[in-house]
Amino acid sequence: MKDLFSARKRFKDDIFATETTGITIEDARENYAKCSLRTDERHRNAGGRVMGGAIFTLADFTFAVAANTEDTMTVSLTSDIRFLGTARGNTLTAEAKCLKSGRTTCAFDVLVTDETGTLIAVVSAVGLRLDR
Repeated sequence: MKDLFSARKRFKDDIFATETTGITIEDARENYAKCSLRTDERHRNAGGRVMGGAIFTLADFTFAVAANTEDTMTVSLTSDIRFLGTARGNTLTAEAKCLKSGRTTCAFDVLVTDETGTLIAVVSAVGLRLDR
């Protein structure tokens, strides 16, 4: 899976991310992915802000798309999120970039921005590559 069409086909059955949460895969190529989330009331916490869980779901799914562009199956070993601010507007974008792609493990950083381009969260994720 090294293109957008293949990524969307592979992840169409990830119902929680794509249908329940509403995440869209915008770009996908080897060890890289960009996804977006148009937020609405279901993504908001009691304070009216985008819930941290929605932001993490976007970042985690974007990592999954980027880490699974090769012919292996990659699952998360660890993920660490740092929230840097609250989102403005209704659209969030996450970009996952590979820091290391080894035979058995990989490491990615995922940057989440709001529609003004402001960085609101950073996720560091390590994945385990499994045989298919």
